[in-house]
Amino acid sequence: KSTLLKLMAGMLHPASGEVRLGESSLSRISRRDLARKLGFVGQSIRSEFDYTAYEMVAMGRFPHTTAFAPESREDRRIIQQCMTQTEVWQFRERAFSQLSGGEQQRVILASALCQQPQILLLDEPTASLDLHHQQQFFGILRDLQSAALDSIVTVTHDINLAIRFCRRLLVLKTGQIVADDAPERVVTESLMAEVYETPVAITTHPCDGKPLVSLP
Repeated sequence: KSTLLKLMAGMLHPASGEVRLGESSLSRISRRDLARKLGFVGQSIRSEFDYTAYEMVAMGRFPHTTAFAPESREDRRIIQQCMTQTEVWQFRERAFSQLSGGEQQRVILASALCQQPQILLLDEPTASLDLHHQQQFFGILRDLQSAALDSIVTVTHDINLAIRFCRRLLVLKTGQIVADDAPERVVTESLMAEVYETPVAITTHPCDGKPLVSLP
């Protein structure tokens, strides 16, 4: 799944065929132009330098600036807007390395948003987060989908998180697509048992009425 996402982001090249964005092959789009169309958020990031949260987010403006150009008023406006949307503006002067895992992931999300992409790709962005920060992160994504982005594609192993926040599920097993539809039509006991290779029970979530997958 991570390999597929990196192919979609142009970070890897397919052994055969091509990846297209609209009418254009990714291989024919410059890195700068691609960064204006696609944002990518990985599982985690480590900085070799002690950048502040603000500086980390500001790096996301690189597709829209020239080398050594000073930060413009518009850059600062967009940086503040993205940090506010991801609820990290209050950490702007803090060292990135001193933030919690959930705070760091939201800073990286803000940096990707600063690229002003049309599509956001995320590779297991909540894999190392606790339940509270998982819900918070996906809640922010849901709000962004409505307000700022054309599409969000995320890889996750947490089926219940995907059911709750995603409009469409594409289920992979051993590199093959086994289902692609709305969560309510994808999540059946037979398919989940096949994918996870263990029996499962599906009940109704008491809060939102959506399917809830658990072990019997």
